[in-house]
Amino acid sequence: MVRAPFRAAADRVRHRLTRLTRLTRPKSPKPPKPPARKPVPGDLMGTAAPKPYVRALAMLAVVVLGAWLGLLAVGSIRTPVGPMDTNMTLRPSLTGGSKINVSPLGALELDSHIAPLRLDVDVDRLDPVRSQALVDQPERFSGLQDEVTRDVAAGTRELAVRSCVAVISGATALGLVVYRRPRRALAAGGLALTLLAASGVSAYATWNPKSVLEPKFSGLLSSAPSLVGDARSIVTEFDIYQQELARLVTNVTRLYDATSTLPVYQPDPGTIRALHVSDIHLNPAAWHIIASLVKQYEIDVIIDSGDTMDHGSAAENGFLDPIRDLGAPYVWVRGNHDSKVTQAYLEKFRNVRVLDSGRAVNVAGLRIAGTGDASFTPDRTKPVGGKAAAELEGMRLATSLRDQEQAGTPVDIAVAHDPATARQTDGTVPLVLAGHLHNRINKQLELGTRLKVEGSTGGGGLRAVQNDKPEKVRASVLYLDRESRRLQAWDEITLGGLGLTTAEVSRHLPEENLKKETPVSPSPSPSPTGSPTRPTPSP
Repeated sequence: MVRAPFRAAADRVRHRLTRLTRLTRPKSPKPPKPPARKPVPGDLMGTAAPKPYVRALAMLAVVVLGAWLGLLAVGSIRTPVGPMDTNMTLRPSLTGGSKINVSPLGALELDSHIAPLRLDVDVDRLDPVRSQALVDQPERFSGLQDEVTRDVAAGTRELAVRSCVAVISGATALGLVVYRRPRRALAAGGLALTLLAASGVSAYATWNPKSVLEPKFSGLLSSAPSLVGDARSIVTEFDIYQQELARLVTNVTRLYDATSTLPVYQPDPGTIRALHVSDIHLNPAAWHIIASLVKQYEIDVIIDSGDTMDHGSAAENGFLDPIRDLGAPYVWVRGNHDSKVTQAYLEKFRNVRVLDSGRAVNVAGLRIAGTGDASFTPDRTKPVGGKAAAELEGMRLATSLRDQEQAGTPVDIAVAHDPATARQTDGTVPLVLAGHLHNRINKQLELGTRLKVEGSTGGGGLRAVQNDKPEKVRASVLYLDRESRRLQAWDEITLGGLGLTTAEVSRHLPEENLKKETPVSPSPSPSPTGSPTRPTPSP
């Protein structure tokens, strides 16, 4: 009991000493705080450390954007594919596939692969030298598929190397601009290369070569499925068509020597020779046929009764350019598939005479008048006005023909596209030419005018394979006396259509001339060197 007060007093003394010691001890300085990190200009991370997934998304955005910019800048190549000059480019895409742009006709898309990259192929033009080589040497078509395969493979390899350089350069450059740190910039370039390689593996694994048989069309090519039918038929038969057609046209001269049933008619050196063509319908092979006929028959004038085009759009106008080099004046009237745009384009050609609203021109010793079709139906709809509109246009043409006869300048040949229009000129002109029906008609009308309707010189155009039987290629050579300017005879040239190898040349005389003809020796064949007296030509 006595120790308790002493223990309490000792504790109080000890407490006071401890407190005094703390008050007299010198204070130690506190360690300084680390300085705050200064923000780097352009740093996406800012002053606060972002979460890992934010950093990853930011890096991915830099990589994708940089790679895309790189592909835009240097990720394309220009390479020949067969007779075509093309541009190949890789583009980022959510669906993949391939897109082939055929300027100015439109584009077709193929579901060729599934990857975040799309292959764009721009067909710029046909190289005239390589294209002419194919025309002059049709046997080269047999090896064209292998040539195209080699060209595409070489172009694809070059495009792959160029694309790797493009994505690495683009992602690295953008990473350097954004992060200002070489390490991160190089990481962006490496990631871009990894993504490109992964996309290539995905495209290779999902490659679908059969996609070419099921393309998606756009632009003017959107009507291609209804025009050309099954793509498989075109691929397997078009090379045969080109080879045989070229061979037939160049060698059909021999048919005259082998044919003994032609009616006897020998044109004199002054005979006017006119080539009647019609309904070409955008078939480029028609120009080679016409050029061959012009050369073989020594044609003085070409008369086209319309439907040279299919849609009449400005994009198709380039198809008409070969007319400049056919070697003869070209007289043309508008068909229901030709537009005023087409007509305006042809009016600029020096060797073309466009006829409309009864206009008449003097060409190769003939006076020819004509009118454009009353309807314009590029989508094959039923024409507004129909037959009544065509007949009314024919009445206007007949009135113009009468007026010119009264003025002392009678017309020798009238031209219209629709036979319903042409029939209205009966009694106002000796000969009227038409087309439209894709079939030949030769008829003497009631008042004495001869109506000649030509078939399709384009074999129906790209629609040739849509029917059960291919449509034949037809044209006619008209022989007219230079003094009377009356029809003396005509040759009908018929070539087999797509995939066929037939050719037929038949000569016909008007009934009144046939009664007057007396047998004479057959016409001589053309000589390689030519002669002052023009022989009976061969197509």
